Amino acid sequence: MEQNGKIKILVVEDDISLKDSLVRLLQNRDFLVQAVENKQQAMEQIKSGQQYDIYLLDVWLPDGNGFDICHEIRKISQAIVMFLTSCDDEESITKGLDIGGDDYITKPFRVAELISRIHANLRRLTVQVIPEVSKISAADLSTLPQGYNRRKILASGDIRADFERAEIFKDGQLLKLTPLEAQLLEIFLRNPEIIIKRGQFLEKLWDGHGNFVEDNTLTVSVSRLKNKLGMYTEGKQQYIETIRGYGYRWNLRCVISEEESGGTDEKSIW
Repeated sequence: MEQNGKIKILVVEDDISLKDSLVRLLQNRDFLVQAVENKQQAMEQIKSGQQYDIYLLDVWLPDGNGFDICHEIRKISQAIVMFLTSCDDEESITKGLDIGGDDYITKPFRVAELISRIHANLRRLTVQVIPEVSKISAADLSTLPQGYNRRKILASGDIRADFERAEIFKDGQLLKLTPLEAQLLEIFLRNPEIIIKRGQFLEKLWDGHGNFVEDNTLTVSVSRLKNKLGMYTEGKQQYIETIRGYGYRWNLRCVISEEESGGTDEKSIW
């Protein structure tokens, strides 16, 4: 970021008309913008030591692709990388996210949508993990309603989730999830082994500002959650399966139990 506080953006787009339009609209919103037309020019910018806060990368370029550029960026920077693509199939999107991309936007797109996605990613830089529930001292417990300190624990494979305390563990290790990723995980754990349609997720999810999430945000968030959860070690099985054209499915059974003072009472199995 420049000393005057303006956000610096590098646009990599081979469509000259679109490139020039992006530069104008971003400059009009007080961003500092540099634009190039191909992979070679983008690599020159990266290797020159120029620092950018956001990279907008066209996926398909005449001399390469945005995935390769993203790979180079990640060697030197954790700046925001957003892909501009006319291809909205999940395989391509997931590939971009897996190599370090932060978001994608499908062409053709509205100006308002692009600006919204940019600001959402800038806000995300300040979000670390889901907040912890305030701790209650032992002396306070006597004044609370009976059963207050009994918490529901959801367990599946080597995942153990206590959503009341905002604590999610994989194989005993605490996971760092965003609020949206935690919402997704709770929906999956409460609805295991069935296909959940994308539309059902979109009806239930909201972002940190109280707004319902967009379709591409869902794809990005599920992909990130899948990466963080990885495979179920014992069964060598993916927790979340993508059902092409429909939605997603949590592949393992889930146990819900209540825990109090270190004890656990199993209640039900889905």
